[in-house]
Formats: sequence, structure tokens, C-alpha cells
Amino acid sequence: MSEKIKVFLVDDSAVVRQVLAALLARDPSIEVIGAAPDPIFALEKMNACWPDVIVLDIEMPRMDGISFLKKIMAIRPTPVVICSTLTEKGASTSMQALAAGALAIVAKPKSGLKHFLEMNSSDILHAVKEAAQADMRQAKAMCMVSSHTVKIDAQNLKESLDGHNDTLAVTSDKLIAIGTSTGGTQALEIVLTQLSRTTPGIVIVQHMPEKFTEAFAQRLNKLCAIEVLEAKDGHRVFNGRALIAPGGRHMQVKRNGAQYHVEILDGPPVNRHRPSVDVLFRSVAKCAGENALGIIMTGMGDDGALGMREMHEHGAQTIAQDEKTCVVYGMPKEAVKQGAVDDIVSLEEIPSMIAAYEKQYRS
Repeated sequence: MSEKIKVFLVDDSAVVRQVLAALLARDPSIEVIGAAPDPIFALEKMNACWPDVIVLDIEMPRMDGISFLKKIMAIRPTPVVICSTLTEKGASTSMQALAAGALAIVAKPKSGLKHFLEMNSSDILHAVKEAAQADMRQAKAMCMVSSHTVKIDAQNLKESLDGHNDTLAVTSDKLIAIGTSTGGTQALEIVLTQLSRTTPGIVIVQHMPEKFTEAFAQRLNKLCAIEVLEAKDGHRVFNGRALIAPGGRHMQVKRNGAQYHVEILDGPPVNRHRPSVDVLFRSVAKCAGENALGIIMTGMGDDGALGMREMHEHGAQTIAQDEKTCVVYGMPKEAVKQGAVDDIVSLEEIPSMIAAYEKQYRS
């Protein structure tokens, strides 16, 4: 990759292309090398000078963004940031894009577009820089694995238990907390689809914009034997349930006797993020201590490193995803630097580590 990050914009809105180009051009480390109103024009231009990062709309003429993304991942895997509307349909198609290999989502409203993009310019710049650091070989490998993660026995188990959640709502004093960012949507799918309904309750922060976490949780809930929900204030944490922090709000865990529940809070970003992994991990350290398992996975930056150190100091078992299987080895690396990690394992080993943790507390 050259000294500057070469970015290509694909969006059928001339306003979006102009505003994004102007915003990105303000950063001296980024160069916008071109823009196109649809994927057909984009391919013609990109073949002359291939970008380091593509910012891609989904709904476009001649070829939709999902089809274009799949084509790119097949012929020349390249970091892609999705620029998607803040609608239910936009969120749903964005999940398809993430499953197909996109690394991040930049939200855009239907109206007030220019003002919105300018107000969120730091998020856009961060997403592009984060994507530029991604290991696309690993990202493509994860796409291939995640597309085959649904097991027939897990689906049968889910169907057999539908409508019988009361029998599963047995509170455990054990808790699993997971934090992740870039590459995390696919990594979480690989991990969660392999867990049983007896797995201790799970709380998750995945860096993602507001309104998109609900669609993400719904997608995982269809694929997994465990129940996966976007967390709401007061939701209980119990065996067989995973709660994902809603985009744009922090999530903390509280304890009432032997029961855990989550609090959903407003507040300023922490480590540039809301929700923040540090906010979640610190709350788990305080209320669960040695009864918790902390897992930090692929992602840029250092969010979660200090929180994991607090968990470790309070006696929690801690795990970091290894560099080889991370799309971006940032968050786990910083946690390791803090001396906060007991075990460094591959993505494929994390489900078995969770199973061993469950077996350990049940024995």
C-alpha cells in the first residue's frame, strides 16, 4: 500500500460522492483516486488504478452493491466500507454485506445528508483508516468459514426449544463478556454458531452504528442454537442467551443477588466508541470478578484493553484472539501489552475454550 490510503467511492448520489470526497480529502493520509455512480463504471476506473479501500453504497443502478462486493471479494479482495441508509431495509442489506466480506458500515440518513456526513466525519475517516489496515486474506477466509457455520443439529435444537424459554432461564453466576470491532461480525458468527444452549450468559460489544445492531442480532439469532438479542435496558443475562449492546449506547452489567442484568446508558464515547468494550468489561470486573470469562477479538485500536486488565485483576479468566486469525490485530494486541490476557488462541479455538469454561464451572 502506498504512503497515502487510496480510496474509491461508489455511490449513485452525486451529493454523497462530493461530500465524502471533500471530507476524506481533508486528511493528509488519504487520497480519493476516483468516484463512480455505479459498480460498472467503478470497475472500469478501478482497473486503471486499484484502490486500497472502497466506500460502497448498496442500492445502485445496473448492479447492486452486494453483487459488486461479492465480485470484488472473488477477483481481488479489497477492504470495503459500506455507506448505508439508516433504515430497516438498509440495516438488513448491510448485514448481507458484512457477511459477504465488508469490514465496516458508515450510516447515512435519507435527509439532511450533507450535514449528517460532516457531523460524523471523524467516524467516516476512522472507518476508512481501520479498513486499510485489514488483513484481507484472513477476511476472505472468514467469509468462507462463516458461510458454512450453520449446523443441522444446532438448527434442530433451536427448533425443538422454541417456545420453551422458561426452562432455559436458569440464572448462572458465571458470565462471558466479548469485545470486538473490525472483522468482528464474521468472527462472532463463527463463534456463536458453535455454542450450545447450556453456555453461560454472554454480553457482547461489537462496534457498529445505531440501528444496525438489531439487524445483526436478528441475523445471528436465526443462525445460532443460543438466543441472540439486541440488548434492552433491564434484560436478564442467563444460560443460552447472548445480548449485543445497541449501537450508539453503552452497556453495563449489574448484579442483583445471583442474577445478572444489563443497563443501557447514554453518555459520551469512550475510546472513540459508543458502545465501548471498556465500559462493558469494567462493569463485568466489578459485578462478576472471578466468575467471568473475558474474550477480546479482532479490531483496531485499544478499546477493551484496560477493561480486560481490570477483569484479570479481579480474577476473571481472559482470552485474546491471536494475530494470525485477526482481520485487524489491534484490540487483542493492546490487551496483551497490558498483561491482561491468560491465553492467546486462534478464532477457531475460542468456541472450545468457552465449552471448557462451561464444563469447568459445572464440574
